[in-house]
Amino acid sequence: MAQEIERKFLVKGDAYKALAFDHTRIIQGYIVSGGGRSVRVRIRGDRGYLTIKGASRDGGLSRYEFETEVPLSDAHELMSLCEPGRVEKTRWLVRSADGHIFEVDEFHGENDGLVMAEVELKSADETIEKPDFIGTEVTGDRRFYNAHMRRYPFCLWKDDCPKP
Repeated sequence: MAQEIERKFLVKGDAYKALAFDHTRIIQGYIVSGGGRSVRVRIRGDRGYLTIKGASRDGGLSRYEFETEVPLSDAHELMSLCEPGRVEKTRWLVRSADGHIFEVDEFHGENDGLVMAEVELKSADETIEKPDFIGTEVTGDRRFYNAHMRRYPFCLWKDDCPKP
């Protein structure tokens, strides 16, 4: 069983762009989501993916994840089956001094103005060296789950957002 362990942070400024070694546009929709579980369709650049995520049992730090690549044409078709709302973002990849890869998501559309970073870990107690652009940790805060932002976009609650 594949277990995803990750921490999420708000991002300060845009220094991550100059540090990035790659970036890609992402559009994703949800065939079903609720109760912390989701079935997601993602188009990342010119590739398609289908992802199933389970509910977290430890405050949002880890959960089951199954992801498989699907033909791009199938991903476009699957988008038509999705619940209303899409999440659109540009993902920037930044390697920290200790070798971790931070995925920095710059959101667009109704989530414009939100920039968040995730880092995947091998274990829940793994230490990381955070780049200077990393701000407030939001791991486990449901508002920052993409499936939640599809229904309740950042534009509706940005005034209540913690400061990076």
